[in-house]
Amino acid sequence: MNDYERFEQLIKSGEGCISITSYEEDYALDIVRDTAMKLNRDLWVWSAADGVRDGLLQGSPVVAGTDKPYAGLTNLEKAKEGAICVTLDLADNLRDLKVQRVLRNIMKIFEQNESVLVMIDASNKLPDIIKSYAKAFELSYPDENELKDIIRATVVKIHRKNPVEIGITHRGLDAIIKNLRGLTRRQAQKVITEAVAYDGKFDDHDINNVIASKRRLVQRSGLLEYIQTPLDLSEIGGMRHLKKWLKQREAAFTAEAEKFGLNPPRGVLMLGVQGAGKSLCAKAIATAWHQPLLKLDPSTLYAAYIGESEKNLSEALRQVEMMSPVILWIDEIEKAFASAASRSSDGGLSQRMFGTLLTWLQERDAPVFVIATANDIEALPPELLRKGRFDEIFFVDLPKEDVRREIFAIHLQKRNRKPDDFDLDVLAKASDGYSGAEIEQVVISALHEAYSDSEKISTDSIVKAIKSSPPLSVTMREDVLGLQAWAKGRCVPAD
Repeated sequence: MNDYERFEQLIKSGEGCISITSYEEDYALDIVRDTAMKLNRDLWVWSAADGVRDGLLQGSPVVAGTDKPYAGLTNLEKAKEGAICVTLDLADNLRDLKVQRVLRNIMKIFEQNESVLVMIDASNKLPDIIKSYAKAFELSYPDENELKDIIRATVVKIHRKNPVEIGITHRGLDAIIKNLRGLTRRQAQKVITEAVAYDGKFDDHDINNVIASKRRLVQRSGLLEYIQTPLDLSEIGGMRHLKKWLKQREAAFTAEAEKFGLNPPRGVLMLGVQGAGKSLCAKAIATAWHQPLLKLDPSTLYAAYIGESEKNLSEALRQVEMMSPVILWIDEIEKAFASAASRSSDGGLSQRMFGTLLTWLQERDAPVFVIATANDIEALPPELLRKGRFDEIFFVDLPKEDVRREIFAIHLQKRNRKPDDFDLDVLAKASDGYSGAEIEQVVISALHEAYSDSEKISTDSIVKAIKSSPPLSVTMREDVLGLQAWAKGRCVPAD
């Protein structure tokens, strides 16, 4: 069912109070208005800007003296039986206990006379007592058919003011629709308006404009970060088992694979030593599979208001599903849910958040490939390691000598140096115990010193940089050895 049908069913079921939390106020009002007309019910709308007015008649007069929350609610309390009464942005006013009291009185009255109170708010700040009465109604994201209608209507609206040159192909339109998935109706309109206004044209060149606009909108929400992925798997040394595993599943998101009997891969959990290349792999996988990469930083989900953190997580996961197929990267997952085993520190918030994530990992149907990375095994709740959450658990260890040789070649070549000009065998042996990130820093350090002394970088200068900077495997030897011992027999080695 679409949003209109779901809302109508909710009204028919006898719900006395419904809460809608969304920035799409106009769309929510359209749904309520359409339902009121269909069911032949009165509709009254209150806002602090106007007061109470008839919601079915455009430009209807405002009831005088009803702009204050208490006066407005008192007026709505007298509505005809079966009426639908809407409040806009009431939540912020409910800190006033007098207003909260009259609202609770209305809820009781409406339960008895089959009227309905619909609260539309931009943020989820309703007091707990009000939430216990209200039925939450979530607006869906537009599907591909609705997005096509939004694009057409937006372009036509712009064309009426200023002629638009249309040159979009079917393939280009499909690409734009795909990249609009996961945005609200208002956001989609804004993205198309910006793309067309840029040059007065709507053609295949607008695909990149749409992608750029979407990236800005997604990151503005603060819940998800759109990661650019210019990295390729060939730029990562070693990881042979992981690369083979990924290569075998590269085409598993296609319709042909589904006909063959395959489901899209669900994800991998990558454990290992800091700086060994886990984050690089997340970016490289997105490039290799030609899919967008979204990063979820769990620390951004936590909010001051009760219930807001859980809503943030649910909203982020819902948005990810709407953008699918997509790759979701959860970096250092153990830091966000380290206290999930205890209720003492945060009243059980971390445990509830972790439970929501686990349920989603287990039950999601959308083709979302999850890459979770972690450095601290002991901080991971054991439930996360259960089979079914991820397709495989890989352990990313410190690179062996042949891999270190490969990593040195990669970083020297990236900095316009020919690897053949260096003794890579000597460098690989000298860097025993170094991670990939530490090898990169060694090369950078040697380059800085060579530039400062107006000399060429050489094998000897890199060896000197190696000796002057001990690796993490030395400074935190016990932790690294413990990590390696735990992973043996429990994880698949990435290399």
